[in-house]
Amino acid sequence: MTKPLLFLDVDGPLNPYTAPASERPEGYSTHRMRPTGWKDLRRKPLRVWLKHSHGADLLALPYELVWATTWVEEANEWIAPHLGLPELPVVKFGTPGPAGTALHWKTKDLVAYAAGRDFLWVDDEVTNRDQQYINANHSGRGQAHWVSSRIGLTDKDFDAIYAWALA
Repeated sequence: MTKPLLFLDVDGPLNPYTAPASERPEGYSTHRMRPTGWKDLRRKPLRVWLKHSHGADLLALPYELVWATTWVEEANEWIAPHLGLPELPVVKFGTPGPAGTALHWKTKDLVAYAAGRDFLWVDDEVTNRDQQYINANHSGRGQAHWVSSRIGLTDKDFDAIYAWALA
C-alpha cells in the first residue's frame, strides 16, 4: 500500500515566525539564514526558529514527506539538515494568483501533484475554502491541516496527523 503524501510548509508549521522576537517558543533554537530572496547583505540574515526533534517526529509518521513551501528546493539546503531530514521532493508551484482570493495559491498545485494519492497538507494559511476545493477536485482522500504560525507544530498536531493517515 502506498503511503499518503504529507505536504509540509516551513514558515508557520516548522518555523513559528509570527511569535514575538522576545518569546522564542520553548524547545526551538535560533538559526540565521540567507536563502535566495534574502540577498540584501545590508540586512541581517533571516531569523528562523526550528525545533530539532521535529525531524525525527516527521520521519516517524506513516507518510511520504514532500516540501510544499516558498523555500522550494532551498528547504533541503537550509531546513532539512537542522532537522535531520533527508533531501525531500519539492512541489513546484506556478505563479501565485492575485492576493485576496479565497483559495490559497498552493491548493491547485498540491491537488495536481498528488494526482489522486491521499495527502495531508500542513500549513498556517489554509482555510475551509481550500478544504472545499480539495474535496471537490481530488479523487483520493485529502486534508488541509492548519497550524498556528505563532506556535508551530505541537504534539496535538502530530497526533492528528498520525491518526489521519491510519483512518
